[in-house]
Amino acid sequence: MTRTLSALFAAALVATLPLAALAQLTPGTTLVGNMDQSLSSGNAQPGQTFTVSNAHSTDHNINGAVIYGHVASVQRAGQGTPGKIHLAFDKVNTRSGNIYLVQGYASNVDVQTKNNTGKELLGAAGGALVGGLLGHGLGAIIGAGAGGLYAKNNRQNVTIPQGSTITVQLTQSRYQSTQ
Repeated sequence: MTRTLSALFAAALVATLPLAALAQLTPGTTLVGNMDQSLSSGNAQPGQTFTVSNAHSTDHNINGAVIYGHVASVQRAGQGTPGKIHLAFDKVNTRSGNIYLVQGYASNVDVQTKNNTGKELLGAAGGALVGGLLGHGLGAIIGAGAGGLYAKNNRQNVTIPQGSTITVQLTQSRYQSTQ
């Protein structure tokens, strides 16, 4: 009889808890949210913090969470070097007040890069002009090709705009506490 009452009490308690309180963040969980600030490989610094708000799990057991992270590393764009930003994820605060220490990776990020076509055309035109001055017709052709190749190899910085969607795949998760 006591065992039956305990089971009924436990079932009644679980039935009254909101579903968000029962949801757990475990390794393998995928969260999708929006960047709260813009990050660019042109000026981001390793250690710089960022947040991702309105995060939800793909099964929607978690909704309205905030992901906290930092810039792990940055590669500035340059001649032959594309811009890159590596993000690290540190903590998730759920709407129900649970705090998880996490690790994971961005499996999808909406990023922006500038189109390099204009720079390539200007490089080709500049090369043709210099080549034409130095070697007439053939010099102009060679200069145009060299100028265009130089500009094509000039890489652009990458930007993660504020409000862009980011998908985070958790590889580790440890429950820390409630707020």
